[in-house]
This record gives sequence, C-alpha cells and structure tokens, in this order.
Amino acid sequence: MASLTLSVSEEFKNQLKRFLWINWSEIAREETMKKLIFENYMKTKDLTDEEWKFCEKIDWHPVDELPLKEEFIKKLKFIRKEKGIKFNNIDELRKIIEK
Repeated sequence: MASLTLSVSEEFKNQLKRFLWINWSEIAREETMKKLIFENYMKTKDLTDEEWKFCEKIDWHPVDELPLKEEFIKKLKFIRKEKGIKFNNIDELRKIIEK
C-alpha cells in the first residue's frame, strides 16, 4: 500500500494529538474516497458497485453534498410558519392523534 505524507503546522499537529483515539489516516482515506465518488457521480450520475458498498458502509451518498433545491427550501419555510399543535401532556397528544 502506498503512503502519503501531509504537511501541517506544528500548532495543528499538537491540536491533533489531543485526539489520540482517532485514526486520522482512516478519516483522510474516507474523505478522499467521498470526494472521488462525488466527482464521478457528478459526471456520470451513477455509482459503481464498489462505490455503493463504500457509501453504504459509511452511511453517505453523493446527493448528500448537493445543495437543496429552491422548491424544497420554500416548502420547509412554509412548514416552519404553520401553526403547531399544542398539548399539555401525553394523554392530550394521544387524543389529538386518534382524531
């Protein structure tokens, strides 16, 4: 397996040392794979079987990186403005749900 060296400032290196339990190589590997998969997805709009397995393993998909569509943002804003249901206890909530 090939090795890659990353240069960081001494201060940053010292900050990373506070997290000894974190496997920084694995994080770098995953983030790099995500970038490669995302680039490929943007070009082909498809994933290979190997890419799908990776995405499933880390519970991620390239569409997670895409910006939200304007129509979806409008819908979210509308929902936020709607009047909510108020209740004082769980029994009141049950009655509201069962109606």
